[in-house]
Amino acid sequence: MAPLQYKEIGYITTIRGCIVTVRGLENCINGQLVRFGFGNEGIIIGFDAVETQVLLVKQRTNLSTGDKAEMTLEPFNTPVGDSFIGRIVNPLGEPLDGLGPVIPEKYAPIFADAPSVMDRGPVDNTIETGIKIVDSMIPVGFGQRQLILGDKMTGKTTIGTDIILNQKGKDVKCIYCGIGKSKSAMDRVVALFKEHDAFKYTSIVTAIAGTTPGQQYLVPYIGSAIGEHFMYKGEKVIVIFDDFTKHAWAYRELSLLLQRPPGRESYPGDVFYLHSRMIERAAQLSKELGGGAMAFFPIIELLEGDLSGYISTNLVSMTDGQIYLSASLFGEGFKPAIDIGFSVSRIGSKAQWPAVKKVCKTMRFDYLQFRELLMVSRLKAGGTKTDEAGDEMKGGEILSDLLKQENDHPLEMVEEVIIFFGLSEKMVYDLDKEQLKEWKKSVYNFAKEKYPDLVKAIAEKKDLGDEEKEGLQSLYEEYIDLLNREFASKKPEEEEEDEAGPDDGAEENAEVAAEPAS
Repeated sequence: MAPLQYKEIGYITTIRGCIVTVRGLENCINGQLVRFGFGNEGIIIGFDAVETQVLLVKQRTNLSTGDKAEMTLEPFNTPVGDSFIGRIVNPLGEPLDGLGPVIPEKYAPIFADAPSVMDRGPVDNTIETGIKIVDSMIPVGFGQRQLILGDKMTGKTTIGTDIILNQKGKDVKCIYCGIGKSKSAMDRVVALFKEHDAFKYTSIVTAIAGTTPGQQYLVPYIGSAIGEHFMYKGEKVIVIFDDFTKHAWAYRELSLLLQRPPGRESYPGDVFYLHSRMIERAAQLSKELGGGAMAFFPIIELLEGDLSGYISTNLVSMTDGQIYLSASLFGEGFKPAIDIGFSVSRIGSKAQWPAVKKVCKTMRFDYLQFRELLMVSRLKAGGTKTDEAGDEMKGGEILSDLLKQENDHPLEMVEEVIIFFGLSEKMVYDLDKEQLKEWKKSVYNFAKEKYPDLVKAIAEKKDLGDEEKEGLQSLYEEYIDLLNREFASKKPEEEEEDEAGPDDGAEENAEVAAEPAS
């Protein structure tokens, strides 16, 4: 028996940009596919008793009023599959990297429903971001929605790309969604992923600035659909949305074309529903559904650090925590410029490595106390730091310097545990500035070379038992002794050079003075 065929024919009445108004479609729902012939397709995004509003997403030829529009029961689906990994595509699933067509495994609905509460499991698997300040104080788990927000040019995209770079070899699929970014900015992201060989597990979905607002509006939905394909296969997925501010701008433009009345800050009233429905698609699935997990990292741009903006307050309320980047910290040279006072992870601590939790249990309080002491001492000294705080400042200075990190250089979680152990046990407090710099660079390599079994045990257990603590104690005693001997051997050479310098200069000056003037 042939399947039920249902078809309605209407005609175009008006065309406003990428919004087409159609009459004659009496039975329709949002998200339904509409064909205009010659390869032109759109999706229904609004209707009333008389007219249907269609977002034109695939345009091969020019449309004009009076053209036919055909609607079926078919929803607008997007191609998904394993073949999207390693590729750069637009919101229609068409390749942008010149590597030939992408062969889909199946087609999935763009506006899929989020998993129900009964389909979800507890968030108990940590995401190893490789960013010390995040892993230690703002831990994130698979299935979580963690917002990244800050002013323009404060390193928001770098946080997202570092998270992706650190998933190499961890059997995690990553989707990067570039929404309304400039071509040069997207080229930098692509070059970075190629340089670090990240395309083996990463896909990029993008609609750059200059593309239609309809395509920019669809990017995060396509990224979510591709991520869901892997999540329902039992895999772990990370999706970066860069950024939701431009997505809200695109939707605002569509709403104005749809002649919907604007609300707060000129955004449409349903932009909250738009983002919240999408954000809910991130989940840790139950074991009965395969145990797959998908984490979302939406990025938004603030204006002069204003956290009370409409889009920022919306997303703060619907996510499980936020990473706030401060322009003032960035100006001070503290990078990544994450403000611990405004940053939080509401559920990530349940997924954090027990080993990290043990060596970082007081770190947040210690760091905030140090920042407060630093501010007070600067005020008392008229803008310069004093030695009043003494030893209380020592640990804070080491910690503050330790949390600084170069771009595109994420760390392994085991390395972070080993470094933070030395700080938490105050075993590095007696090192000078140059020794501390060497400690950060070389202690992990020393551990891998001299204590490989210990490193392996920490990585497997993700915890520190008595045996591991004793091993780390021995490791640090041996390492600091070696470090002291190395720097002690360098000092006499430096002193000899310092002593030789002035004498040599004096002899040269004496010779010059002895020569007769010409």
